Amino acid sequence: MATAPVAIAEWLGYATPPLWLEIVLDAVIAGVVVTIMLTTSALAGPWAKRKITAMFTDRIAINRNGPGGITTIAADAVRLMSKELIIPDGADRPAFDIAPAILPLSALLGFAVIPMGSGLQLADPEIGLVYVFAVSSIASVGMVVGGYASGSKYSLLGSMRSVAESIAYEIPLVVTAASIVLLAGTLRLSDIVAAQQGTLFTVAGVSIPAWYGFLNPFALALFLVTSLGEVGRNPFDIGEAGTELVGGYITEYSSIYFVLFFLGEFLHIFLSGAVITTLFLGGPAGPGPAWLGIVWFGVKIWAVFLFTQWCRAAIPRVRVDQMLEIGWKGLLVLSFANLVLTAIIVGVIHT
Repeated sequence: MATAPVAIAEWLGYATPPLWLEIVLDAVIAGVVVTIMLTTSALAGPWAKRKITAMFTDRIAINRNGPGGITTIAADAVRLMSKELIIPDGADRPAFDIAPAILPLSALLGFAVIPMGSGLQLADPEIGLVYVFAVSSIASVGMVVGGYASGSKYSLLGSMRSVAESIAYEIPLVVTAASIVLLAGTLRLSDIVAAQQGTLFTVAGVSIPAWYGFLNPFALALFLVTSLGEVGRNPFDIGEAGTELVGGYITEYSSIYFVLFFLGEFLHIFLSGAVITTLFLGGPAGPGPAWLGIVWFGVKIWAVFLFTQWCRAAIPRVRVDQMLEIGWKGLLVLSFANLVLTAIIVGVIHT
């Protein structure tokens, strides 16, 4: 049975498609599928956020537009994009225009190397994990540029807080990920997923998969908490603290620019879920045939997203000084302790 790239190449008139055409078609097909999946998730995310938060706070939530209020997604999109794009008088216009595109772009670039199962992976470089952290960090540039270019003190303070938070939480995030690199012996994401295949042990007839989340649950807990700070979710949503900064770095943005910031925020939450799934939850691994890999990958990402929504509804926002103290004095120390302990265990096993 011909693969999709081969079938398309034959339709284009190639009896035996050249290698370069297969590579291009592979990339295009994977890119289209990934974009559709991510866009759908980012659009459904706000709806799920409202419904979940309402359940926690004993409210009805959206229920007027469509079954369960599902068509509110389309209504919100039309409403936001039809609003007037207001540019503040003191704004730095070129920077003001560029900033909203940086956040979603950095998240999409990060997904390029994530193995999603069912053959969906745009690229598989040897330094895939380093690449993900590098491109996802570009989001901080978008926040800083947006806060500065708005010409508002609230936006500027929000962007400064976001950078401080990003630095405080990205270091323990990378250090925790380094402990997984020690276990897998590679930075290539597909190899990290492959290293988690098989069974760790069996209890009462139930097989526990060899996922690093089971092998090192402490690292998984650290990575989950630091990820909340990295993407700015409760209790660490300091950059958009409404009680202090109105809306932080997005205060002066409206219409399609606001939509792009909002889309970028949710894409980064799902990117964080994708990295957690890859490093700790076996990537697309799951029961059933191999083609179900993309399904299991999506289920795991949404499980991480639901966890972030639980945190949003159940845990109050911390103060900015508490946020920095947790990052520098707590998570950073624990992440290095986890790295040292993992290195000792790996060294003992290899000797």
